[in-house]
Amino acid sequence: MPITRRSIYAAQPSTQRARPAHLSTDPSGERLAYASGKSVFLRSIDDPSLATQYTGHTSTTNVARFSPSGYYIASGDSSGVVRVWDAAGPAMATKGEFGIISGPINDIAWDGESKRLIAVGNGKERFGHCVTSDTGNSVGEILGHSSAINSVSIRQSRPYRAATASDDHNVVFFHGAPFKYNKTLASHHSNFVQGVAFSPDGEHFVSVGTDRKIILYDGKTGDFKAEIAYGDAAHRGGIYSVSWSKDSKRFVTASADQTVKVWDLHSEKNSHTWRPGPEGTSVPDHQVGVVWTPRADNAIISLSLSGDLNYLDLNSDRPKRVITGHQTCIGAMKVTGETKTLFTGGVDGKTCGWNLTKGTADPLDGAGHTNSVCGFSPQDEGRLASIGLDDFIRLIDVGAKVFIGTNHHCDAQPKGFTWLTLKGEQFLVTATEKAILLGKVTTKLKVNEVLQQSYTPTHTSGCRDKGVFAVGATDQTIHIYGAYEEGPGEQRIREEKVLKDAQATPTCLSYSPSGKYLAVGFSSGKIILYDVDEDYAIKTTRWSFHTARVASIIWNAEETHVVSGSLDTNIYIYSVATPGKNQSVKNAHMGGVTAVDWEGSDGIVSTGADGTIKRWEVKPE
Repeated sequence: MPITRRSIYAAQPSTQRARPAHLSTDPSGERLAYASGKSVFLRSIDDPSLATQYTGHTSTTNVARFSPSGYYIASGDSSGVVRVWDAAGPAMATKGEFGIISGPINDIAWDGESKRLIAVGNGKERFGHCVTSDTGNSVGEILGHSSAINSVSIRQSRPYRAATASDDHNVVFFHGAPFKYNKTLASHHSNFVQGVAFSPDGEHFVSVGTDRKIILYDGKTGDFKAEIAYGDAAHRGGIYSVSWSKDSKRFVTASADQTVKVWDLHSEKNSHTWRPGPEGTSVPDHQVGVVWTPRADNAIISLSLSGDLNYLDLNSDRPKRVITGHQTCIGAMKVTGETKTLFTGGVDGKTCGWNLTKGTADPLDGAGHTNSVCGFSPQDEGRLASIGLDDFIRLIDVGAKVFIGTNHHCDAQPKGFTWLTLKGEQFLVTATEKAILLGKVTTKLKVNEVLQQSYTPTHTSGCRDKGVFAVGATDQTIHIYGAYEEGPGEQRIREEKVLKDAQATPTCLSYSPSGKYLAVGFSSGKIILYDVDEDYAIKTTRWSFHTARVASIIWNAEETHVVSGSLDTNIYIYSVATPGKNQSVKNAHMGGVTAVDWEGSDGIVSTGADGTIKRWEVKPE
């Protein structure tokens, strides 16, 4: 089964409260570049489901900038390394890797010839440096600041000028190239300066800061020109980002007051305001980044603290489109029934429903999880159960993509759950750190049976129609249970068998759809296949190609193959008939694969620590 990638649904940009987040577009305005986790994503603006992922960094990335030519990207990470790489070809080959400072890179700027770049941040010996983009040779010093530099911008036409904005409340002006200190523009800001940007024509540059001020300067001399303040139209919170229109007549600012504002250069007045979030105080809707694309439609894209990308139109007061998704590791995933809706849960508690065809996500409405989502289990075509580290079991309406009122708070942390059918009625089995619960779900979970256990569970899987389920334990055992009805309305569970074949902790269990097989993945990366009909005799131990903890195992509908994902970043498809053969995807997800699932008989879906969702096509051999 050769495996080829169909698509990547990118993670959302990484953000921090009270810190700027930088967005960049290519010269044609077709693609958006941003940093997320240890990756950099290039994403189509017209169709956000089309994306490419650069994984060359080994530390958390903070910024990515297109070169003026559009052929290269310069990206910086928290270790002080800047990497320059090809943005035009599919290989995304690295052109150069340069250690700039001994601390995080906060921003990068290219010169108009795409030959030089300035990288700034928070180093121990210096706060920035200017180098050539091909060899990394020094072509200037960034001096004049006494604290971390948050933003840098270079005048795109000769004579070259540069400006930097810092936590020391100052803006520093440089002449170049090579770039040398010219003067400090002090006393204009009274708090952290978060953003600075030259106009495309080079006649002006503007700085913005936490003090809510917008300061305009001459682009050639660096002289102060004006402070833009417009009464009630002024921002009510710190300003974190600024970007110019391609005609240099207007610029846009993004603020913690949850608004994005357009300012006219000539009149020095606010001409348009958007509020992407709801009225009232909403921290996730703080606007921490913005870019004015060079497109003919003058599209503006702002970034919310929640990671949402807001497409803004000058002809509307509301966002034209909002792109949402996950910023962090996705811990759980499930493709549901015939609707082929994909549900994902993040370690931050965020749960999304995805249209797999369009690659778009909707955050679920209702009272969701407040901590990491650990798993999903479908009750039927219309409902899906979820568990999280907030110790809650919650139910989801699949069609409406909403949490419904049914939920149950466990007395201990749930480690896994599965559905069973007894005499036509559905029951939910949940293994917690303290006990195993058997309950019927109506308007709430009614617990019919509580079975105490002496071990700590790791994962659970069941065969719905046979009324059996298995629980993995940290003591390297696997416990097999059966559910039965003792009397009318009296459902019970009992332990039927203990498997002690493991030499490592079982981390993932999966019954085949008919219950004929049980596949168990271990912390060592090994998978053992048991034949249930033969009293759990071992059928094969040859599924042993993973080198780290197995995070997910899912059977196909025909029970001929399983797909598995592991923290070793790889995906394997194993065959029951020919256990020595396998197909694999190496380095499928940076940081590890956390969940996999089948999408029909010819496709699989995976997700991982990089916050992405990837669809793969599986072709018969």
